[in-house]
Amino acid sequence: VQVVESGGGLVQAGGSLRLSCAASGFTSGYVFVNWFRQAPGKGRDFVAFIHWNDNTTRYADSVKGRFTISKDNAKNTAYLEMNNLYTEDTAKYYCNFGARDGNYWGTGTLVTVSS
Repeated sequence: VQVVESGGGLVQAGGSLRLSCAASGFTSGYVFVNWFRQAPGKGRDFVAFIHWNDNTTRYADSVKGRFTISKDNAKNTAYLEMNNLYTEDTAKYYCNFGARDGNYWGTGTLVTVSS
C-alpha cells in the first residue's frame, strides 16, 4: 500500500497550488480521504475531508472558501486545490486514505507561502 503526495512548493501569498495524493496497492475499498497539515513546531491539523462514494466534503474553518478537495476515482487520486494562500498556510501537507482495512498516510509535501 502506498500513498504519495505531490504538488507542494513555494508560492507567494495570494497564489494557488494544487496538491495531489495518489494511492496504490490497496486491496480493500476506499472509504474517505483526509488532508492534514503540520506547520513547523505545531501539531498536525485537519484541513479537508471527502467521502469516496458520496462525495461529502468537510473543511477546517481556516480554509473554507479557499481550498477545495476533490478526487478522481478512476485514478485513485485525491486533490487539494488551494487558492488565495496565506503565509499561515505554510506547512507540510499530508494525505490520509481511509480504507476498509485501515488508515494509510503519505509522507507529506511541503507548501511554503511567502509574503
